[in-house]
Amino acid sequence: MNQEIMVTQDAVDYTQHWWPSHKPAFMSLTNGGPQVRYLRAGHGPALVLLHSLRTQLDLFQRVIPKLVGRFTVYAFDYPGFGWSEIVPGADYQEPAMRTHVVNFIERLDLRDVTLVGESLGATLALTAAAVLRDRVKQVVAFNPYDYLPGVERANLLASLVVKSVRAPVIGPAFAAMESRSTLAGILKGGLHDPRNLPPDFIDELLKSGKRPGYSQLARAMYRALPSYVSARQGYTRIDAPVTLVYGDRDWSRPVEREANVKLIRNAKTIVLNDAGHIVSLDKPDDFARFVLDTQSTLCPAV
Repeated sequence: MNQEIMVTQDAVDYTQHWWPSHKPAFMSLTNGGPQVRYLRAGHGPALVLLHSLRTQLDLFQRVIPKLVGRFTVYAFDYPGFGWSEIVPGADYQEPAMRTHVVNFIERLDLRDVTLVGESLGATLALTAAAVLRDRVKQVVAFNPYDYLPGVERANLLASLVVKSVRAPVIGPAFAAMESRSTLAGILKGGLHDPRNLPPDFIDELLKSGKRPGYSQLARAMYRALPSYVSARQGYTRIDAPVTLVYGDRDWSRPVEREANVKLIRNAKTIVLNDAGHIVSLDKPDDFARFVLDTQSTLCPAV
C-alpha cells in the first residue's frame, strides 16, 4: 500500500501553528507498511531531519524555517512516534529503526541527501548513511545517542523514570503513567536553558502520546537503547563527510565523543558552548548555521 491517507486534525493542528503554510501528509514506507506522518518544505537539495527519542518532527519547529531557503526539507515521525501509525508489537531496535529511515529516503527516491539528526536521530543518521552510501552527500549529527545510560544522565527524575519504565514487573504501569510534569522535567534535563522548552510542545507530545499503544512503544524503545550503542560499529562503513556537533553540556563524555571520531573516517567535531543535548531548541540559530555552513563547504560559491 503506497497511498496517502486522510490527515487527522490532531496531526495537523500543532504543525500548522508554527508553520501555517505547510500541512503534514501521510505515506507508507513500504507496500503494506506503517503509515508515517511527514512534512516537506522549501526548495533546493534534499535534507532529511531525524528527531530524538520521545519526540516527533515538530522538535525542529525552530530550525526548519531557517533551512527552507537552501534545502528541500523533509521531516517525519518514525513509525509509532508522534502521529505515525502504531503497530502493536513492532520492533524498535536500532536495525529496525534504521530500516525505516532508509525506506523513507528510498520511497521518495531522494539523492545527494544531507542527513541531519539529533540525539537518537543523530545515531540513525549515521547508521543509515552507512547503508545508503552514495545517496548521502553529508551527515550532520547533533549529540549522537550511542552510549549508556544515555537519558538517565539528564537528571535524577530521568534516571528514576527510565529505570522504572524498563523494569520487568512495574514497567508497563510506569510507562502508562506519563504526566506533563515528568515529561517536561526529563526534556528540560536536555537543555542548557530550560526556558527554551516550548510549553505547547509538551502539550503536543502528551496529546500524541495518549494514543492507544503508545505506552507499550515507549517501554519497548527504552529497552532497545543498548542496540544503539552496538550499532556504533556501523560507523566505520560511512563514506560521506560527517560533522559531529556536541553541546558542551551534552550528556556524552569526552571519551565517548573521541571514540566516535576514531570510527568515522571523514569526521570533524564541533563543540557548541552553552548548549545541552537538544540543540534544535537550545540553539536553533547555531543548529541551522552549522548545517548551512557544511553545505557551503561542499558546494562553494563560484
